[in-house]
Amino acid sequence: MTILHSDVGGQTNSRKIGVLLSNLGTPDGTDYWSVRRYLAEFLSDRRVVEAPRLFWLFILNAVILTTRPRRKGKDYATIWNRGRDESPLKTITRSQAEKLQQSIRDGLLGDTNSDVIVDWGMRYGNPSLKAAIERLTARGCTRILFVPLYPQYSAATSATACDKLFDLLALMRNQPTLRIAAPYYDEDSYIDAIAGSLSDRLSSAGFEPDVIVASFHGMPLDTRIEGDPYYVHCHRTADLIRSRLGLSQERLIVTFQSRFGRAEWLKPHTDETIKALAARGAKRIAVITPGFSADCLETIEEIGSENAAYFFAEGGEAFARIDCLNDSSRGMRVIEAIVRRELSGWI
Repeated sequence: MTILHSDVGGQTNSRKIGVLLSNLGTPDGTDYWSVRRYLAEFLSDRRVVEAPRLFWLFILNAVILTTRPRRKGKDYATIWNRGRDESPLKTITRSQAEKLQQSIRDGLLGDTNSDVIVDWGMRYGNPSLKAAIERLTARGCTRILFVPLYPQYSAATSATACDKLFDLLALMRNQPTLRIAAPYYDEDSYIDAIAGSLSDRLSSAGFEPDVIVASFHGMPLDTRIEGDPYYVHCHRTADLIRSRLGLSQERLIVTFQSRFGRAEWLKPHTDETIKALAARGAKRIAVITPGFSADCLETIEEIGSENAAYFFAEGGEAFARIDCLNDSSRGMRVIEAIVRRELSGWI
């Protein structure tokens, strides 16, 4: 049995606060076995795949994990950060944590900044949430703010990250006090940042798009039927962006990408929509991905390469993929605003 040990003993009077940023995760490499380990952990999560358990595990191990790792490994290789030998998601999340720590040192939270320690971990793969919790408690953090970096709530993202954290705390005798940051799909700082990023990118793109596609990660339709608020959150985000920029519903449309398997998923699908736009005569489009806080395989390769190729193959002439907020000044202002809000009463 694995037991997490906290160095925060009963004798300590430490009042340090940990801020733990978390994102989905990444394989450790682009080779078959690294990608297989990552996919095995990810696709074994009951929150991610809600199919009958025994049937799904058979399909996963007999079919998916024998073929998909090699194909996805090739995709990861096209975007891999060769200098650090890691995925962009890992590079960006680390930088977000480091920049948040520096902002806190620079006075973001007033005169108690030395008592706030920032760390980061992934729901799947490395660095793990377990390692992050151990580091924070070893440094004397008796209170931890957990910040899942998903603007829109879904059981398959936000909830499973919380599940993992709760499982880790269940192994600790001396648990830190925990807060979970709320989703921020309608926060002013987030909407302002997305709208500003989009406006700046279009100004430098050299063309005016006929349509702006807001592509969110897809989810099976059943998740919406069962009460997951993700679909509503995505549309609320898009509505607020439209309002902020004065765009019509026809000018900025919502789609869902990255569907997997044979189940019915949220519609409209990004790839089918982009093909249809070009077939109907759209020559210039821009794609934003406001459901992602950091660029990753789904944004860089799936949108910027795969879907761009679909558009050009159908007669499109200009395609702009708008970067995620990442660790930009706008992106960091969003994270800082969330942290300030959620630490109210602790600071």
